[in-house]
Amino acid sequence: MRLVIQRVKQASVTIDGVLHSEIGEGLMVLVGVAEGDTADDVKWLAAKTAAMRIFNDDAGVMNRSVVDVGGEVLAVSQFTLTASTRKGNRPSYIRAAGHELAVPLYEAYCEQVQALVGREVKRGIFGADMQVALINDGPVTIIIDSRLRE
Repeated sequence: MRLVIQRVKQASVTIDGVLHSEIGEGLMVLVGVAEGDTADDVKWLAAKTAAMRIFNDDAGVMNRSVVDVGGEVLAVSQFTLTASTRKGNRPSYIRAAGHELAVPLYEAYCEQVQALVGREVKRGIFGADMQVALINDGPVTIIIDSRLRE
C-alpha cells in the first residue's frame, strides 16, 4: 500500500457537485492499494499515520502527531498511486488491486486510523469521480510505501 499524507488546514471531497466530506486542521490521506497488499500493511500504515509527528510544537518544530493536536483525518482511495511510469508516457495501473481486495483494505485502514486517532475518519467514496480540495499546510507532504519498511 502507498499513502500520500498531507498536513492540511482544511480539505474536502465533492462528488457530483455535492460536498461529501470535509475536515479542518489535520491530515488528508490518499490511499493506494496494490495487488499483494495485506492486513499487515494496513496495520503498519494506520499506526504510522496516527503517530507521525508532522505538526508543530510550541517551538515551531514538527514534533506532534494528529492525535496530539486533536486533528481530523480525511482518507480518499486513489488507485493511481500504484502507477508504473517506467515505460512510455502512459502510466500503467496493472499493479492496482481490484475492488475485491482494495475496498476491504481501504475500509480497514480507515477503521484502524479511526480507532488510533479517537475520532471519525472522513472518507471519499471508493471508485467515485471525486473532486478533492485542500489547503496544504507548510506545505508538508509525506509519501509512505508499506513495501519500503526497511
